Amino acid sequence: MTTEQGAFDPTGLFTDAAEYWQDFWQRSILFTDILRVRGNHFIETAHKGARPVLVFDYEILMDGRSLERPVNHDLVRILPEKGTITDPEKRPIVVIDPRAGHGPGIGGSKIDSEIGVALSAGHPVYFILFYPDPEPNQTYSDVKAAQIRFIEELKQRHPLAAEPAIIGNCQAGWAVALLSADRPDVTGPLVLNGSPLSYWAGVEGKNPMRYRGGLLGGIWLASLLSDLGNGKYDGANLVMNFEDLNPANTYWGKQYNVWANVDTEKERYLSFEKWWNSYFMMTADEIRFILENLFVGNRLEKGEVKLDGERRIDLKNLEDPVIVFASSGDNITPPQQALNWIAKVYGSVDEIRRCGQVIIYRVHEKIGHLGIFVSSGVARKEHKEFIRNIDTIEYLPPGLYEMMITEIDTPVGDPGERLSVQNYNIRFKSRNMSDILAYDDTLEDEEPFQTVADISDINDRIYRAMIQPLVKAWANPYTAHMMKTLHPMRASRYLFSDWNPFLLPTKEIAPKVREFRTPVSDDNLFLGAERALSESITAMFDAYRDIRDARYELLFNMTYDNPLTESLTGLWNLFQSKSVESSSDLAQMKAEEIQKTGDREDRYEAERLRWIEAARIGGVPEGIVRVMLMMAGSDLVYDEREFDTAKKIIRKNSRFLTLRNDRIKQMVKDQARILQADENIAVAALAELLPETEDRVEAMEIAEEIAKADLVVVKEEIAVMERLKQVLGL
Repeated sequence: MTTEQGAFDPTGLFTDAAEYWQDFWQRSILFTDILRVRGNHFIETAHKGARPVLVFDYEILMDGRSLERPVNHDLVRILPEKGTITDPEKRPIVVIDPRAGHGPGIGGSKIDSEIGVALSAGHPVYFILFYPDPEPNQTYSDVKAAQIRFIEELKQRHPLAAEPAIIGNCQAGWAVALLSADRPDVTGPLVLNGSPLSYWAGVEGKNPMRYRGGLLGGIWLASLLSDLGNGKYDGANLVMNFEDLNPANTYWGKQYNVWANVDTEKERYLSFEKWWNSYFMMTADEIRFILENLFVGNRLEKGEVKLDGERRIDLKNLEDPVIVFASSGDNITPPQQALNWIAKVYGSVDEIRRCGQVIIYRVHEKIGHLGIFVSSGVARKEHKEFIRNIDTIEYLPPGLYEMMITEIDTPVGDPGERLSVQNYNIRFKSRNMSDILAYDDTLEDEEPFQTVADISDINDRIYRAMIQPLVKAWANPYTAHMMKTLHPMRASRYLFSDWNPFLLPTKEIAPKVREFRTPVSDDNLFLGAERALSESITAMFDAYRDIRDARYELLFNMTYDNPLTESLTGLWNLFQSKSVESSSDLAQMKAEEIQKTGDREDRYEAERLRWIEAARIGGVPEGIVRVMLMMAGSDLVYDEREFDTAKKIIRKNSRFLTLRNDRIKQMVKDQARILQADENIAVAALAELLPETEDRVEAMEIAEEIAKADLVVVKEEIAVMERLKQVLGL
């Protein structure tokens, strides 16, 4: 400390030291008390059963435990808050949270959340919750069957509404995609938030989590833990893996933030920890299905997942629009794992169009994995716009789009049709597969993961044949309960609770400290030193993490990306009759592949010709829809204001009054496919669809109205209008 003349002032230094020392001990006592309360919450939850961390009231509509094949899932209706009105004829929204070790409710843990914005938009909202313990012998197929039964129930409850839109968070996303691909007749649009579907994807040096399965030898360890748990897999193991990803936050940053801001962070911290520390169980069958088919086997994107032992699930069976939301700041589900399945499944945008599918993606720049579901800012922006446009996306021409969200200063649309305040404008920009793959560095680094899958199969067979019988003979409910109770994730919570007699004085002292609390001034010299020390500790943990992850990646590549391991798995596959046994077999397989490619190309061409023939089928409504699609997509960007204008035109036009919404949606898809098949023929055919001069004039007026909807008429739109005038003779 110095005086105004620049001389050293020891008095100020001593004052700062005394002030900081008092604050230090006050914060330490209050922080310890917060940890004690956290531990008590954990123990109470363990005894009474964990409830969803929803901030909304709900009522149970269907109890999965009462089904023919019981499961630990319920269908609940979210009860709107007082003053919030939902429309039973609006599309129902169903939110499903992940079973990744934690309990349910993160999708509605705040007012500003997925559930909150859906209620505010007037949608009936439903939630599929689950209980800590699975039902005996519960399988993933049982869970999927129950979810289908729940969605069918919603269709009965809302007969005048469109099919329910399903929001899947994290691992619930792959479950939703699998469900919809199996039963596309029951679901509406899908929203996959931070959902891994391409499990081997990632960028070298950035996504170390994908190497964990290989370094552990595959799925055998999960089988061992399930057997030790007497048929149940402890979700605390999954949570511990998540925590290990970022040791700086786990072992220092999260706790330091609470200690440094002990006066303001208590409620937020305890609320989050209530969810984070709710460890849920799965059956051995469920965790085996997840690891074998998804995280290790990566069978979903390859169309190799089998349900009930026979039905293969092909993601090309998805019929409704899919919104994929990822973030570049997500180290658990990076964009590559959320997006690469699109390129792997479809191969090209033309194939997406041929399937009549609409796929939209949105990549946030920096939000972390949990922020995708719990951030209020993300809820007020991305999730609000997903919900608000959930019906609009069904009118997009088949294809691949990136969702662009732009801030605006003026509301969009009529006040009676939109939210009272609107801060964003939405555009859907046409994209190619190269735009998705640009998030990845290369696909070649995924090749060793097939070797991992083969090694995993070998290890699992050895475990089941030689070790599993001994483990099952030793394990029983008592040993399973002991292993569960003594798990490090639980023991660390017991340590800071009223079970620890050394913390009882804290319970008595903390209220007095709070009463006489004196925070340190922000410019205190020692507080500045504390913050600098914290940054140094964080940097140290980050350096350790980076070195550790680099070592994991190197070890993984040395183990699985080498000729010796590949030869071993090759011999194993040969032994299992998975490989070709002769050159003639190889030649036959190659011939079959060539035949399949030729058949596919012939099928594509036949379908293209079918759409070209359909170009002259229809009348004025088809012609008007075709003109609107030409104008809206002339610059390869579909603006929501153009869709709003098109909807108003259709509602007011007498030719569309007798048509149901589903008929109009199908008309939009058909006309889009006709334009995609051969635009020149589609445009020329407008003269036949619009034979009367008054129809042609009306069509041109509609084209101009669509062009002006986004307040800017670009050169591409001018060119389309000139082309239309020439074809229509105007």
